[in-house]
Amino acid sequence: MEFGATEWLALGQIIWINALLSGDNAVVIAMACRSLPPAQRRTGMILGAGVAIGLRIIFTLIIVTLMGIPYLKVIGALALLYIAIDLIRPKNDDEHGVQGHDNMWRAVGTIAIADVVMSLDNVIAIAGVAGDHWGLLILGLVISIPMIIAGSAIILAAIDKFPIIVWAGAALLGFVAGEMLVSDVALVERFGEAFIHSWETTVAIVLAAAVVMVGWLLSRISAEKRAEAEDLTPTH
Repeated sequence: MEFGATEWLALGQIIWINALLSGDNAVVIAMACRSLPPAQRRTGMILGAGVAIGLRIIFTLIIVTLMGIPYLKVIGALALLYIAIDLIRPKNDDEHGVQGHDNMWRAVGTIAIADVVMSLDNVIAIAGVAGDHWGLLILGLVISIPMIIAGSAIILAAIDKFPIIVWAGAALLGFVAGEMLVSDVALVERFGEAFIHSWETTVAIVLAAAVVMVGWLLSRISAEKRAEAEDLTPTH
């Protein structure tokens, strides 16, 4: 693979685009790894980011064809909403008791699925820069891995001090899901691009609020069940 001025410029653009568009992915990595034991967090973030980049490379190779499939983004948006709610819903004792290896691989799986879902728009921009130069594309994505890991580490440290960031991250995923949902090719063809664009931000905000509301309701229900269980527990 020969590198001239054009290739170096394209490589820089790929790295820059991926760094800019991967902020929400860094949030997912940090949120998915926040419950891991401290000794496993770094490993979980590295594995999660590595798997995510690998899947993104594969995904980019087929995205141009897939983007023409109606309702693909609708399905992706629903999957992303599920992931957002699952990250903030209260976990029972059995879930918290899952040890080391299982926890880490569950986190890596969440990261991989979320990255695939959230990268529909990202890969189009990156593929547009690389054109048919797949070696350039792969190199740019691989170089971007440390950027994503560093961003995840910063967010994870902030989550430890400010747990409210978890809720903000879930709302962000809901917002992304809203944007993805209304931009599906089937909806654009049916209602028109201008109409869809006018509702894009509104739908995104509504779904972000819905994620937080559902998470809050699940927390209330969980707290009430715990309170009832404590009341029924015999005292000695």
